[in-house]
Amino acid sequence: MTMPAPEFVRLEDRVSIAVFVVSPNQKLRHSLQQKLNSPRWRVLEAGGGAEALELIQNQGSEGSVLLLDPELPDLDAGELHGIVRGRFPETQILMLNSQTGQLLVGSASPTPVSKRLVDTVNQTGALRISQLVPFASQIPSKTHEVKVRLRNMIGDSEAMHRIYSLTRMVAARNTTVLVTGESGTGKDLIAQEIHLISTRRNQPFVVVNCSAIPEPLLEAELFGYTKGSFTGAVQSRIGRIHAAHGGTLFLDEIGDMPLSLQSKILRFLEQGEVQRIGGNDNLKVDVRVVAATNANLKKRVAEQQFREDLYYRLAVFPIHLPPLRERMSDLDELALTFAAKFHPGVSLSRDALQVLAQHSWPGNVRELRNAIERATILVGNGDEINPEHILL
Repeated sequence: MTMPAPEFVRLEDRVSIAVFVVSPNQKLRHSLQQKLNSPRWRVLEAGGGAEALELIQNQGSEGSVLLLDPELPDLDAGELHGIVRGRFPETQILMLNSQTGQLLVGSASPTPVSKRLVDTVNQTGALRISQLVPFASQIPSKTHEVKVRLRNMIGDSEAMHRIYSLTRMVAARNTTVLVTGESGTGKDLIAQEIHLISTRRNQPFVVVNCSAIPEPLLEAELFGYTKGSFTGAVQSRIGRIHAAHGGTLFLDEIGDMPLSLQSKILRFLEQGEVQRIGGNDNLKVDVRVVAATNANLKKRVAEQQFREDLYYRLAVFPIHLPPLRERMSDLDELALTFAAKFHPGVSLSRDALQVLAQHSWPGNVRELRNAIERATILVGNGDEINPEHILL
């Protein structure tokens, strides 16, 4: 039988109560930090939803309070509420006025959050959870079900909303991500979004296209080299892995990485260190890795073209992007968005959209983008794209 959660979190049972202040308003965060400066409170600040999730995960959430600004730069506040409710149900979530820092409690007048919390503890000797109105009561119940897109992605299909949700969830962690999908589906955009909504967003985002760099040069590009280590090495140089220190390394087309280099990449992933060509020192690096491929890596493993241990080290959190033909409900919006980008003010006729809908799009979103760009050129000074402007 499940016992009901206790109403009180008593000070004698906890040395301090964690208060997570989540707001992009730095002045507001610092102000609340000062006002709640007390042995009773352990105040932790976060500038966005992803950072807040990482804080709660690392610091523990038992008996904690989340003071939440509804205007976050990365996650929708309602979505963050749902994630916290599901993963950290013991955390109490309260809504802040993003400008004044006041806590709206029911229909009463706005109350300074510091006074509300401190008075409650002083009067009862404990944090009486029932005296604080949860964030959920301040927003419509449907907000928990609102589907929020990623900023640089287009599409409202169920398949894409699953991608958006997975991307947000993993962005808050340092987990290695493997993005798979056919060429042209937008795997690079997922990698960028993971970086931009993570706590590493102000650090480097370094891209390495494993299929575009010749095999003899790829190791030097990734790991760097010391002066004189090979002909032409006139000075020492750090590699791109080292250049991504503190940030995110995006290994695009990882399936095309030479087998001879895969063991070194595996060692870097497992040990968090790199060794330059010609060097003896192992350099520690703090890098989050996102890899992408259009290849079937399991098949490559079976063909002994890809290391099985590297595959499992990369595929800790896989995200698969569906081809455009499997999310045709997004086609009209994609086409209209590209048209507006290449020719502001132009529209697509219903017949033109019908032509697009009948195509199978083997090149996926990239092929559609190219088709619309051609059409915006062929339409000239016209204001409507018609079937004759669609060349497939």
